[in-house]
Amino acid sequence: MAARKVAIVTAGGRGMGGAIARALAERGYALVLMSPGGSAEALASELGAIGVNGSVTRPDDLEALVAAAMDAHGRIDAVANNTGFPPKGPLLDIPDDDWHAGLDMVLMNVIRMARLVTPTMVDQGGGAIVNISTYAAVEPSPVYPVSATFRAGLSAFTKLYADRYAPDGIRMNNILPGYIDTHGTDDAIARDIPARRYGTPEEVGETAAFLLSDGAGYINGQNLRIDGGLTRSV
Repeated sequence: MAARKVAIVTAGGRGMGGAIARALAERGYALVLMSPGGSAEALASELGAIGVNGSVTRPDDLEALVAAAMDAHGRIDAVANNTGFPPKGPLLDIPDDDWHAGLDMVLMNVIRMARLVTPTMVDQGGGAIVNISTYAAVEPSPVYPVSATFRAGLSAFTKLYADRYAPDGIRMNNILPGYIDTHGTDDAIARDIPARRYGTPEEVGETAAFLLSDGAGYINGQNLRIDGGLTRSV
């Protein structure tokens, strides 16, 4: 009998992270979830998973998360790197501290997690990582300058990682959500989306679960947009 697959989900208590956790639970994964506010622990209790209180911006918390997965299950097959929203503001008014906070939140979190889980995945003969990014990585928005800047960098890191570790059976891809209904919707914005609606967290969760699955085994180093047709670049 094959070993049960194990997945880590960060910011995994609600919104898109919670939807990813639920989609993976439905597919039989053993889950280890983390969030800074207790929501991951609450969802873990519901799903029969492990919940850890912590932030993706703190290296010690990421180390504790990975250790919890290894201590409980002895393997890590999948990681969904989800996070919160970095600081924003007028481009040149954003202070250095906010730029550094954004770097830790949306780029260094992925790099640090990759350092922690890659040796285990290499030893196992494979694994898959999905990073929740944003459509602004390919069409930078002045509303989200910190996010757009560092998530463009995340696209480059993802391609470099995918090329380096593909021979080891490890894949990394990015999901680029557009407007997702996690905190309510705005009809004026929805009218500018070809789909004429916001996306749902569940749609992101299902897509992440697919990219982490064996069925996506030949998809690697990609930016997959979930935006209802919002972005215009091809």
